Amino acid sequence: MRLLVAAILSGLVFGLGVTISGMNNPEKVLDFLDIAGNWDPSLALVLAAATGIAGLSFRYILKRRCPIFGTKFHLPLSNDIEFRLVLGAGIFGIGWGIVGLCPGPAISTLLLGRWQAYVFLAAMIAGMICYQWIDARLTVLRESAATS
Repeated sequence: MRLLVAAILSGLVFGLGVTISGMNNPEKVLDFLDIAGNWDPSLALVLAAATGIAGLSFRYILKRRCPIFGTKFHLPLSNDIEFRLVLGAGIFGIGWGIVGLCPGPAISTLLLGRWQAYVFLAAMIAGMICYQWIDARLTVLRESAATS
């Protein structure tokens, strides 16, 4: 029950922050990304504040023996920059630049009834399904090549 309450409160704080900052407004996000045109630097403050708070929080949190709602921290085991990571980040950035939404703000935008959020989420789900399908096929191909 404590985990559910924490999750709901975290989601509410996130959604409220996204809404107050304007990050769920695609036009505002696209103006922020348009440095050569009608640039709106206000989201830089949001990104700087989020990065600063996250940085300070992680320094404190990782000094703990374990997370509050878990038995161990699940941190990346590798720092390698792989092609799949770069490709995924590129696709994410291109999608963000075209639509002006990313997953978190898109979900919070659903409640506002903006059609862009519904189109974005449908495309995101389709992309996840395509990724799973392609990854499964490539895994089979790699395994068969390794055994030959």
